[in-house]
Amino acid sequence: MLLPRQKTPNLMLETLDHGQFNLSSDVSERGVVICYYRGLHCPLCANQLKDFQNHVEEFAKRGVTCIAISCDGEERTRQMADKVGAGNLQFGYGLSLAKAREWGLYISSSRGKTSIGIEEPALFSEPGVFLVSPDQSLYYGSVQTMPFARPQFSELLGALDFAINHNYPARGEYVGEV
Repeated sequence: MLLPRQKTPNLMLETLDHGQFNLSSDVSERGVVICYYRGLHCPLCANQLKDFQNHVEEFAKRGVTCIAISCDGEERTRQMADKVGAGNLQFGYGLSLAKAREWGLYISSSRGKTSIGIEEPALFSEPGVFLVSPDQSLYYGSVQTMPFARPQFSELLGALDFAINHNYPARGEYVGEV
C-alpha cells in the first residue's frame, strides 16, 4: 500500500510527444498529477481525460505537471489522445501490470468489447489519480475498483489551493497501532 509522505514507486515510461517521462526527475515545483486510466476501450476514461486536459493549464499555474498513463501501447494511446483532443496533456504508454500493481492499482480481465465497440485488453489496470510531491512522496491518492465515480480535477485544484495557502500536509500517514 502506498502511504502519504512516503516515497512512491519509481516510474519511467515513454510518452507520445514529450520523450521519456521519469518521475524522479520530471516533477515540477509542486509535483505531478498522475492520472492512470483504463485504456482506449473505456468511454468514462475519455470523459475524465477531456476534463483533465481542460485543467492542465490551471495545474501548471500552481507548479504542477500533469500526465495520463495506461497499460495501452503507443497506437491505442495515440487514438485516445486524439479522441480527447489532447493539447498540452502528456500521455504515457506501456505501463506494465506489475508497475500498476506497485502503485496499488486494481487489475481487471477482459470482458470483450465495451459499449463503444472497442475490445478490452486481456488484462488492464483500473483508474487511479495521484498527486506526487517534488520529493517523490505521495501527497494524494485515489484508486478505484471500477470505472465509475472518479475524482474531479476541479475539486483537486481547490484542494491544492487550500493545501498551498495553509501549508496543509499530506494526510493518512499514520501506521501505528489502532
